[in-house]
Amino acid sequence: MELQNICLSLCTNRFNPFGPFGAPYSCWPVILIVSNWPLEMCMKLDFIFLFVVISGPYSPCRNIDIYLQPLINELNQVWWVEVVTYDVSRKHNFQMKIALMYIINDFLEYEIVSGYSTYEKLFYSYYMENNKALTLTNSGKAFFFNFH
Repeated sequence: MELQNICLSLCTNRFNPFGPFGAPYSCWPVILIVSNWPLEMCMKLDFIFLFVVISGPYSPCRNIDIYLQPLINELNQVWWVEVVTYDVSRKHNFQMKIALMYIINDFLEYEIVSGYSTYEKLFYSYYMENNKALTLTNSGKAFFFNFH
């Protein structure tokens, strides 16, 4: 990737704004961070972008794609369609690309955002094809064993 291109991280985590014993209400901020900026810039509030806040009486669960679809459409447009941008430091135009490189969240949100299961045999999506999980007979739970 060119130096002018942008690498994004998407961060999300749900919480109940009324506390654990409050009304059944869910709030999901979805935040974008530019990952290829220097650390002193990318973690400052001025450079952290709130994309959307998903709120409602229930968690969006499998319908989170509806809320993320505008972001996906814009990222696809910038990646596949030529978007000419002016670089002030080099004083010329270039085709800018933006890529979503990382998704930062805990395992519960990971399951919802990515569509991978975070329990049973598919706990680690990286090892999905080659996992060595056994199912325990009485409980039906997945058991991972080091086969070396």
